[in-house]
Amino acid sequence: MSLPTPPAAAPGRPVLGIALAVTSVALFAMGDTITKSLAMRHPVEQIGVVRFAVGLVLLLVFVAPRLGARLWRVERLWLVLLRGFLLAVMTLIIGYALRLLPVGETIAIMYLAPFAVMALAVPLLGESVPRIGWFLAALGFAGVLTIVRPGTALNPQGVTLALILAAGNTAFHLITRVLSRTETAIALLFHVTVVGLVVFAVAAVPTLDEPLPGLVDLGLMAFLGVIFTVGHFLFGFAYREAPASLIAPANYLHFVWATLMGWVAFGHVPDGLTAVGMAMILVSGMAIALMAHLHSRRQRRFDAAREPVVMTQE
Repeated sequence: MSLPTPPAAAPGRPVLGIALAVTSVALFAMGDTITKSLAMRHPVEQIGVVRFAVGLVLLLVFVAPRLGARLWRVERLWLVLLRGFLLAVMTLIIGYALRLLPVGETIAIMYLAPFAVMALAVPLLGESVPRIGWFLAALGFAGVLTIVRPGTALNPQGVTLALILAAGNTAFHLITRVLSRTETAIALLFHVTVVGLVVFAVAAVPTLDEPLPGLVDLGLMAFLGVIFTVGHFLFGFAYREAPASLIAPANYLHFVWATLMGWVAFGHVPDGLTAVGMAMILVSGMAIALMAHLHSRRQRRFDAAREPVVMTQE
């Protein structure tokens, strides 16, 4: 799962930013695919413990010496911890969902969240949405309904877990948008890693009587920690190089990558209507993101035009 990262103040190289974002979501999709493979053989709780432990080690070894206390310093600790707990629960849910559903369909259903965030941002955050935005959101919702339609071969329990995941992801995005005003992306990543490790360590206690993973699977679990941590770093760098509104469409390549990797790893190929539903989500989500980018550009030009001209005498 990907973490939203607050945008930087002064974007520099948009093409590089987009490339980094595309690479990061490819890493997230690879992580989801490996998670599904491991979850078929081992408890999800054990996978999570190793993943978050490796992520914490990477942060402490490579980032802490450079940033010091800035790595963990936050202003709204309890809200940051709530966000971390929410992400840990969603990581647990997606592990169980991936046991029952193909990777691509799981991630596609999860992407119901951005549309729900857009709708809830109106009453909760006071944001406005144009009519075309509501139309595109409805198209995205219709895409999800097409994927989970009655009569599909998808496991009903897996679909239920994926829908719960989408609801949790909506709350996670809303909290992140609030915290992005005061907290740094790296501090948020540190706290979700620590909270995730604690939650999964506790959750893994009942699974200790099950066989421990072999060296190969243990290595794959550790690799998950590397993949997701590096992916979040790349995402952070992407937002430093390009505006958030330009990076956002790349998010929707997540389930495109996930579908391709699920096909290669497990032979899962979406049926015709499912593929149509996924395309509807992709088109509507990218269109909303591009619309936000164009609005942001127009707003910047408007603000620049309103700046007073300072006359100087020579």
